[in-house]
Amino acid sequence: MNGKVVVLTTGGTIAMRADPDLGVVPAVSGPELIAAVPPLDGVCPVEVREFANIPSPHMTPRIMYDLARMAEKVLAEPEVRGVVITHGTDTMEETAYLLDLFIAGDKPVCLVGAMRSAAEISPDGPKNILCAVRCAASPQAVGMGLLVVMNEEIHAAREVTKSHTANPKTFISPFWGPLGYVDEDRVIFRRSRLGRQNIRPTAIVEDVYLVTLAAGVDDFLINCLVDKGVKGIVIEGSGRGNVHESAMPGIRRAVEAGIAVVLTSRCFGGRVLDVYGYAGSARRQREIGVILGGEISGQKARIKLILALGVTSDREQLAGYFDQP
Repeated sequence: MNGKVVVLTTGGTIAMRADPDLGVVPAVSGPELIAAVPPLDGVCPVEVREFANIPSPHMTPRIMYDLARMAEKVLAEPEVRGVVITHGTDTMEETAYLLDLFIAGDKPVCLVGAMRSAAEISPDGPKNILCAVRCAASPQAVGMGLLVVMNEEIHAAREVTKSHTANPKTFISPFWGPLGYVDEDRVIFRRSRLGRQNIRPTAIVEDVYLVTLAAGVDDFLINCLVDKGVKGIVIEGSGRGNVHESAMPGIRRAVEAGIAVVLTSRCFGGRVLDVYGYAGSARRQREIGVILGGEISGQKARIKLILALGVTSDREQLAGYFDQP
């Protein structure tokens, strides 16, 4: 194939080995990762550039934002046909979503990781990297947005989530399923990804928190965040976005303090919607100024709010970024 794929490494389990004293820790360099996948020679030229080597839980929105800007610069190089980013799986879906929202253009970008380190009997990293490079080099992936390629499946950044703590088939797209898969002889897409947005702030607002409200949880944590003076709060309610009525005073206080408050659901699928009228319902929250988050998860709504607050603090304009088709 004409053109090369650039692999940006960030660390994660895919770049870890076992230490007898410390356990599994970052240890494998970018070139070592690629050297472990000899079949790459038959795909296309591959260049490795090391961005970071950190565990996935150490990833932050600031690092994600810097990674997005670096990836966009790489994509602008005319000889680059696509980018693969190696990443830990714990926060992969959040990084994928931030990059999907920020990066413009149609060249493929694929995130890939591993559930089993190089120290285990059957590490999945080499096969995952091979599939990701083949996907990034594929003409079929052009214009499909940011993709997560794991376990031979291809997922859209907006839809994918990690569903199991250890199983290699952890990444799923609830209700919608994968966009396609990487077979032995070619890359196959079975549907298009829809609803891609672009949010491109010159700076991000990281002071945004996610609060999950389970049965009977009141407004204590929300009031703590209001007292702290944060810029944004994402509320993860139950069902259609409903919360216990005792949480409402704190939510009202947050809105009145000028804090952007976005409502999501802890459910894997479906939209937040104002169908109920009782105290604590999504309707009652919307009436006091809470933004309904649509069908994205709480962690992804936080990523979107972090980017959107870098563009505007106006509630109506912020609301325009959420609950999109």
